[in-house]
Amino acid sequence: MTLNSVSEAKSKAKALRDALVGQGTRISHAQALELVARQDGARDWNTLHARLQRAEPRTLQLGDEVRGKYLGQSFIGRIVALSKVGLDLNVSIQLDAPVDTVRFESFSNMRRRIRGVVGPDGRSEQKTSDGLPVLVIDLMEQLPGSS
Repeated sequence: MTLNSVSEAKSKAKALRDALVGQGTRISHAQALELVARQDGARDWNTLHARLQRAEPRTLQLGDEVRGKYLGQSFIGRIVALSKVGLDLNVSIQLDAPVDTVRFESFSNMRRRIRGVVGPDGRSEQKTSDGLPVLVIDLMEQLPGSS
């Protein structure tokens, strides 16, 4: 059994507990969590919980420091505006260093602030002419000083 999230592990623990109660064995929720952790190869629940939390994409928050790619250019910046659009996020990022939004050698258009709408995976549906997402925010990377 390989678990992918804390909520999945808790659901498995609840199902295990319910199944055992159905067979006449009562255990606490904490005991069920410990059993699920051991079934997944972890020493205990705290170890499994920490591993699963590290693996889960983080949610973006105002003021977070983020990294990613905008029009194929790598960036690091800080979220200065954020609003929900259905399941997506409309995000505005102040960049630490400007990125060039033009791919021609004859001229440049440097930007210090970028905006875009990203899905739960941190990628925009909008694509560049070569099929890459216009904006990609690395949700797995937690930068120092971020929440």
